[in-house]
Amino acid sequence: MKTLFAPTALPPPVRLRTWATGGRLPARTDLEPAQPRAKASAAELCAMREADLRRALARLSETGTTVRVGQYSLVKPRQDPADRLAEAQAVIHRRRWTTTITTFDDTEAGDPALRPQLARLFTALDAGEIHGIVAVSQTDISPFPDIYARTLTILRARRGFLALARNETSI
Repeated sequence: MKTLFAPTALPPPVRLRTWATGGRLPARTDLEPAQPRAKASAAELCAMREADLRRALARLSETGTTVRVGQYSLVKPRQDPADRLAEAQAVIHRRRWTTTITTFDDTEAGDPALRPQLARLFTALDAGEIHGIVAVSQTDISPFPDIYARTLTILRARRGFLALARNETSI
């Protein structure tokens, strides 16, 4: 009786990855799952945002630069943004900053990366036209803490800031 399959010999098992640690734990690799990160509380997000704001204002103050900001609001489709923009304008007026761009998005897109006018402000930040963004509340950026924290990180990386009329704990 003939078989269609030829007998195969399996090679001995081979260790694919080894680490010589010398008593230390190996560095994290992409082969290991990322540890779930605890979500930041509203107070922690507020502290992070205010620290970024203080850092940016101190840097601008040292150089004697007038603070230029973009005023931003997120509204629902067909909703008038005037009230929210007026509340943000009050912060700008109180701090004696200069408004360079006033804009709003009227979309229900949850991700800030999908909003054209917010992208316009990030482009202006990169170009040096503005130093930061002023909005009414965290919900103008994102109601989701992880997306909001990521946006704050992006602003910090671009040496910008976010100033709010209402802090994160008042939502």
